[in-house]
Amino acid sequence: MTVISVSQVNTYIKALLDEAAPLRSIYICGEISNFLHYFKSGHMYFTLKDNKSQIKAVMFASYADKLKFVPQNGMKVVCFGRVCAYEKDGVYQLYVQDMQPQGVGSLTIAFEQLKQNLEKEGLFDVSHKKPIPKYPKKIGVATSNMGAAVEDIKNVLARRYPLAQVVIVPTLVQGESAAPDIAKSVKYLDSLGDIDTIIVGRGGGSIEDLWAFNTEVVARAVYDCNTPIISAVGHETDYTICDFVADLRAPTPSAAAELAVPDYKNELININNLSISLEKGIDNFIKCQEKIINDFKHKSILSNSTLVFENLSGNIEHYSHRMNYAFKNIVYNKERELVNSVAKLEMLSPLSVISRGYALAFKDNKAVKNVEELSKGDNVKLRFIDGFANATIDEVIANGK
Repeated sequence: MTVISVSQVNTYIKALLDEAAPLRSIYICGEISNFLHYFKSGHMYFTLKDNKSQIKAVMFASYADKLKFVPQNGMKVVCFGRVCAYEKDGVYQLYVQDMQPQGVGSLTIAFEQLKQNLEKEGLFDVSHKKPIPKYPKKIGVATSNMGAAVEDIKNVLARRYPLAQVVIVPTLVQGESAAPDIAKSVKYLDSLGDIDTIIVGRGGGSIEDLWAFNTEVVARAVYDCNTPIISAVGHETDYTICDFVADLRAPTPSAAAELAVPDYKNELININNLSISLEKGIDNFIKCQEKIINDFKHKSILSNSTLVFENLSGNIEHYSHRMNYAFKNIVYNKERELVNSVAKLEMLSPLSVISRGYALAFKDNKAVKNVEELSKGDNVKLRFIDGFANATIDEVIANGK
């Protein structure tokens, strides 16, 4: 009779399982139970079961750290890994390398889990929302410095309110390094102290593309920011955790720029309307006072007091002239402020420079700012006040050469 040890049996069984090709790379679906996550080591231990059987499973930290969601008891999942025996205990188990929720994407579950946790903490409460300034002097933008989103924001701000200064912080908005970079850009703009409004966001994409804005590090950076923040992530139908935490959510980057500033043309119209209303109000007030005096003057009990009424009439006329002069002076000052504002806006227009005999040069539909952007033989388009002209660069001469 041959006698062998327990270790030899367990070793033999482990070898059999290791050599079984179907068990070395296998997908198993089931329901999670007895879930334990040891945060110190990062390892996860649980049981995977169906209505008839169960199998023990372990997911080591190197694989668990890559999960986008947090496994929970009762969750139905599909696990990928290998079945192997643990010699010390003589127990076979599933060594999980990847896990996906069954029927629902892992990112969708991760989104809902984080949303519920932050909502319980109060990060979405309306009481924490800061108002967006109506007339900002300086606007910070945290987004990629390439692509349509940043160009849309710049164009809208320049068209609607060119008096505002724009500070753009180039930011990663996609990939593993995007989330900490977004948080860093928000904190930097907030630390400047003179930024009135911050716009943070990017253009549209899949849930994977937008995932950086669904992370806790970005949510807490936005929540802790003292400067009002407008979140503009993706298209109109896209919602992210950043949108819920921010002070205001915009459906697109272009819409964020429109919400950040007023339209200066409408403001000028409002000023002019107020000026007209003020003048009409003054005239109506004077006419009303004159009517009161005339009615009082013609009362029978005072009909013989001509001299008294003449004195009162003289005083009224005197004060009427003074009041009229004072109100007209106010209107005059407001009109001067309006003219100065319009003049400043016109000075910012490139057309005012062109009208003085200058021309703007464009290369590949972009304005040429210095000679370093030009080379001999380049084709450029010259913009004059009354049209365009095409030209070819024969020679480039820099200052001092």
